[in-house]
Amino acid sequence: MKTDPDAVVPRAAIPADVEAPDKIIYGLTARQVAILATAGILAYWLWKTVWALHVALPAAVGAVIPILGVAAGLALGKRDGLSLDRWFLAAIMHRRTPKRQVAAPDGVPATPAWAPSAVPNPPGKAPQPSVLRLPAHAITEGGVIDLGGGTAATMVAATTTNMSLRTGEEQYALLGAYARWLNSLTGPVQVAVSAQRVDLTSHAQRIAEVAGILADPALADAALDYGEFLLDIAAQRDPLWRTVTIACTAAGGKGAPAEALRRGEYTAGALSALGVEARVLDGPTATAVLAAAVDPYQYTDASWARALPTTAVAGEPVSTDPPGEGGTG
Repeated sequence: MKTDPDAVVPRAAIPADVEAPDKIIYGLTARQVAILATAGILAYWLWKTVWALHVALPAAVGAVIPILGVAAGLALGKRDGLSLDRWFLAAIMHRRTPKRQVAAPDGVPATPAWAPSAVPNPPGKAPQPSVLRLPAHAITEGGVIDLGGGTAATMVAATTTNMSLRTGEEQYALLGAYARWLNSLTGPVQVAVSAQRVDLTSHAQRIAEVAGILADPALADAALDYGEFLLDIAAQRDPLWRTVTIACTAAGGKGAPAEALRRGEYTAGALSALGVEARVLDGPTATAVLAAAVDPYQYTDASWARALPTTAVAGEPVSTDPPGEGGTG
């Protein structure tokens, strides 16, 4: 009997908690066991110390219970999927991190004597700026991101594909191609799937610019109508788009940039076998994607290529002469 290929639906069991830490004892992770064990040792030492002073039992218990309670809360409590000990550590790091950071690779220069203080503080207690340390040190024209320490990365943008519209055999083929790419990885790879707001205003602006140079008046009118349609959607709705970005990293000193670029090109070629469009982002586009990822709640458009941090931005000369007079200021 021949099996209908459309009736064959491939299934792959993927655990939802694939990134969850391993449990070592009584359903607790190593981090939780370490916190509880440290608190238990401290409570036992305090108990023995207080008991040796012939203190009443209620007072000894009252000295130990807060320590155990705080430790249990830090180890077992969670908020937004993170344990409370991570929140506590993040709060300490935030408190110790300077709040004023500037991009000064050669060090923060001294403030001139004539410069007024931005914040009224007592003399000698004004907050001093510190050097801003970013994960990415530089981005080349080819899209290679220098992460420092002989490590580099490239970013690959890819579209998605619809599995439910494929036959069973086609779904098996797609899963096999994706599995072959995963098995071929020799370095760290991060796949980020995010939903961001779409800046339809910029798209409408580009359509209007193209419509102005179209030779066919009917085609130009249709383009302008489409631009107005996009503006209406932007005003009435909150459109979103889904982006899939893959970061391929490589380490190895001087050969890291070339290796990262090779891995990015291989990833783009391997994912193209899935029927998706994938390409390695160049320097300006990678800069735009990283800038949009820093503040995902703003209406940013990563499709507009931005100038690299090391590129000087220049424009047309602006005339300073009064209207009606000649000259090129």
